Amino acid sequence: MAQITKEAFSELVLQYEKLVYTVCFQLVRDMAAAEDLTQETFLAAYIHRESLPQGFERQWLARIAANKAKDHLQSAWNRRTVLPGDQDIPPGLSPPAEEIALRRGAAEEITAAIHVMKEPYRQVCRLCLLEERSVEEAALALGRPVKTVYTQLSRGKRLLREALERSGNHGSLSR
Repeated sequence: MAQITKEAFSELVLQYEKLVYTVCFQLVRDMAAAEDLTQETFLAAYIHRESLPQGFERQWLARIAANKAKDHLQSAWNRRTVLPGDQDIPPGLSPPAEEIALRRGAAEEITAAIHVMKEPYRQVCRLCLLEERSVEEAALALGRPVKTVYTQLSRGKRLLREALERSGNHGSLSR
């Protein structure tokens, strides 16, 4: 396979940047993330340009874009569940007293929901969410593989979110 020149690659970027952005945006539904993923796609394509299949540039770039977007959606940062009390507040901005009271009430509801969860999720959620232990610490304490605890925590958070939504507390957990 012939090496593609920088000029030819630049033309490829101009020709397919809208396609790559659209693929990314269709999957992540976030303009800023889609822009970042578009750049990451072309960076990865440039790094691996020697494997570009001649005549299939469009499909190759679309597949890279889709994989980048899927990786982004599966990343720990994007899957994390934000619980009341998490510090996502910019420095210098404190929430109003009503919001603090709502968070405390929601925290109590979350605690109660965790205590009635079925195993193996109850112990994992208690250790990681209530006692704020790392997944590695929880795995050690429970005698389970770390990957298993990651999976159980992810599923536990989903079950917790669903339980809270059923109880009418829609704002307690967010993506």
